[in-house]
Amino acid sequence: MQSIKLKILDREGHTYLTCAEGDTVSLVYTAAYREGDRVALECCEPGCWCVVQFEDTLPPALVYVARREINYTIPFGENRIVFSPKSFTGERHLIRARLASAEEIAARRNLAFNPFDQHGDNGFFPHASANVETRGEAVFAAYNAIDGVYENASHGEWPYQSWGINRDPNARLTIAFGRPVELDELRVTLRADFPHDSWWTQGTVSFSDGSQETLSFVKTAKTQSFPIAPRTVEWLALDGLVKNDDPSPFPALTQLEAWGRPV
Repeated sequence: MQSIKLKILDREGHTYLTCAEGDTVSLVYTAAYREGDRVALECCEPGCWCVVQFEDTLPPALVYVARREINYTIPFGENRIVFSPKSFTGERHLIRARLASAEEIAARRNLAFNPFDQHGDNGFFPHASANVETRGEAVFAAYNAIDGVYENASHGEWPYQSWGINRDPNARLTIAFGRPVELDELRVTLRADFPHDSWWTQGTVSFSDGSQETLSFVKTAKTQSFPIAPRTVEWLALDGLVKNDDPSPFPALTQLEAWGRPV
């Protein structure tokens, strides 16, 4: 029978705190985080669905855990700018995780949502990556496009983080799901800090099954929805981005949603 366990470790891998394993677990950590600290989630078997909340100021997320242990590194310095100033601070932290129910797993939902995504090979999904991020700054990182924060009237710090392409016409954003999923709708929220921002009039979404969809965008701060023919895929990629012919060189993406169900 599947069970999970939470731990808090330091940079060297020494354990600060752990809990007994079960199907619903939590930790209350009563100390200030130090740089290099991380939260570890252990599973008896790889390949399970869990609802995780590694930081109590962020919403829970249903993620697919592909390994027996995954780690979430506590952000410090420039990496913390994409979070509320209240996040990861103080000396009392509530960390929670539970096995997801069959009904939660099977429900139609945004399969791209993961506010706990980070750079690198994390071992849990969904996971966003890109071939370019503006100046390599966290506030323009690929994972901002799947964090569930839709505020798009500005840029540069929380809650206005986005995926920035550094003016690169060959920019490509990839979202991996970690296992097959069936998608039937895409939703796109462009950054809308006009007139600082420009916007894209078109983009191409490529899927792991070899199919593609061309999306046409309009200048709006609202989320734009695109129903698509259902298809089973393990990842999608957004590229072929065509900038509007206006003076600003700065189009950017606030959110990309992928609606459907796991297979």
